[in-house]
Parts: sequence; structure tokens; C-alpha cells
Amino acid sequence: MSVFEKFKSLHHQDTPLLLGNAWNVASARTMQEKGLKAIATSSSAIADTLGYADGENISFSELFHVVRRIVQCVDVPVSADIETGYSNSTEGLLANIDLLVEAGVVGVNLEDSSASASRTLLPAEDFVSKLTAIKEHLAKKGKQLFINARTDTFLLDVPGKLEETFKRARLYEEAGADSLFVPFIKEPADIRAVVGATALPLNVMSMKELPAFSELAALGVKRISMGGSVYWAQKRALGARLEQIVEDGSFITLF
Repeated sequence: MSVFEKFKSLHHQDTPLLLGNAWNVASARTMQEKGLKAIATSSSAIADTLGYADGENISFSELFHVVRRIVQCVDVPVSADIETGYSNSTEGLLANIDLLVEAGVVGVNLEDSSASASRTLLPAEDFVSKLTAIKEHLAKKGKQLFINARTDTFLLDVPGKLEETFKRARLYEEAGADSLFVPFIKEPADIRAVVGATALPLNVMSMKELPAFSELAALGVKRISMGGSVYWAQKRALGARLEQIVEDGSFITLF
């Protein structure tokens, strides 16, 4: 079984795939050591570690360096969060895809909203064209890449978001997406409805209000992403630790 096939099979189990979202080699290795079966990157976390705001403000070359090092240093499948593709042209996007595949990346997370500060949902047809271009390009090269199609209908709380999600799920499935990612969906009834509207495995993301993993499994969810939540929690914990050191006037709490 190839790494791609192994990764794909993890999306078709009774128990949802719990996906760790890493921001460097150390975090990826820790996630692997704790038993996570696959790792993805978090674009927001990687950007923040390098002093950038999220939204493709980091260059693809900087992002790629981190992704490639993670792939080289872990044994589990690695998927890369590439936001909208880090290019304004199809040719540039496909060049980025080639680099990721050559580096051993098994999947990508690709989103259908703009990466600008005033994030907006892009026309579904534009995203379909992007998916189709990637799939045709990979087929010509005899390569495989798992595409997690992210729709930001719930994240942006667009009018009629559930119906719009159904529409996009159908279009993205027809275009060859391998799974559907709906960040910020959290209500059980909405999750159940989306699961019932597509044959694509549904991916949900870490939120305080998200149901427990056991309930998500019962609802039909197949992939649970941590997003940047672990990174931001770690950053808050670092701040609290430093405050304690300053308050104590010693390093006693580190040992």
C-alpha cells in the first residue's frame, strides 16, 4: 500500500482520523510519538512562528521549507495546508503542487475563500476549475495527491450556508476532491446534514463548541483537524510560564 493509499484509507474508517496540525519538526515529531496516524501543517501557526499574519503573507518558499523538513523527519503521512495555493496563476499553483509531491507530501488542504484580510467566499466555479487543473495535471504525471477541499461557508457565515455547502460539496466531489472540509461547523444537525449530502469524507475542525469525538463519529465525521488551536494554546502556555518565572524571580517552576 502506497503512502497515498494509506492516508486515503484513514478517511474511510469507523473511527474518525484525528489529524495533528504541526508548525515545525518538533511539534510534528511529538504528535507522531503520541500516536497520531497522520500530520497536517497549520498555515496560521507556521506563519506566526515566522512573524507573519495568516492569509498567504508568508512566501511559498518559506512555507515549503518547513513542510519539507517535517516530511523528512516523520514516518507518518503528511498533508500540507496551502490555503488558496500561494499563486495567482494556474501555472504557479501547479508548480507548487509539483514541489510538494516531489517532497513526499501526500495531501493538501485547499480553500475556496480569498486569502486577503477581507476574506470572502469565491465563486464555486473558480474553485472547481482549480481542482480540475490539479487533478488533470497529476494524472498526466502519474502522481497522486489527496485533496481536502475546504469550503468556508460556515467560517464566513454566508447566507443560506447549509444549502451553499450542499451545492459546493456536490461540485467539488464531481471535480475530484477526496474529502470535504467545513471549518466552524459545530451543530450536530448541520454536521449530520452535510454528511448525508455528500459521499466525500467530512472533515471538521477544533472548536470549543465542537461535539466530543465519539459523537462526531456517530454523526459520520471522518476527519477531525486541530487547525491552529494546539499551537495557539501552546503560545498562551508559554506566556503564562514566563509570567510565573518573572513573578517567582526564579526558574523553580521549570523543574
